[in-house]
Amino acid sequence: QVQPVESGGGSVQTGGSLRLSCAASGHSFGPYSMAWFRQGSGKEREFVAAVSMSGGYSVYADSVQGRFTITRDNAKKMVWLQMNSLEPEDTAVYYCAADFRGLSVKLRMSETYDYWGQGTQVTVSS
Repeated sequence: QVQPVESGGGSVQTGGSLRLSCAASGHSFGPYSMAWFRQGSGKEREFVAAVSMSGGYSVYADSVQGRFTITRDNAKKMVWLQMNSLEPEDTAVYYCAADFRGLSVKLRMSETYDYWGQGTQVTVSS
C-alpha cells in the first residue's frame, strides 16, 4: 500500500525526448502489470503503455506506437517510459500505475491498476 512516485517530466521542443521513471516499492511481491496513462488539459485520462510482470510483453496506444518504449526492473520495482519524437499532442500529465492484485490481464484498462502516482507534467512545444 505505497503510492508510486513518478519523476522525469519536463518541457521539450517538438522532436525531443524524455524518460519518465516510476518507483512502486513497498510490497513483498509484485507488482504484476505496470502502466503509464496520461491526461491532457480538459481531456479524459487515456492509456499510453503497459508491460507485463516478466517484462516480456508490452502494449502501446496507437498514438505512441513506435515512439515510446516501456521497460521495467522487478528487483527495483521500477518502470520507465522512454519517449522519443515528442509532439505537442503528447503534452499531458503522465501517471504511473501498478497492479498489485494480479486479477486482470486487461493491461489497457485503468481498472486493472490499484495504485497510482500523483503524476508528472510533460510539455512539448513547437
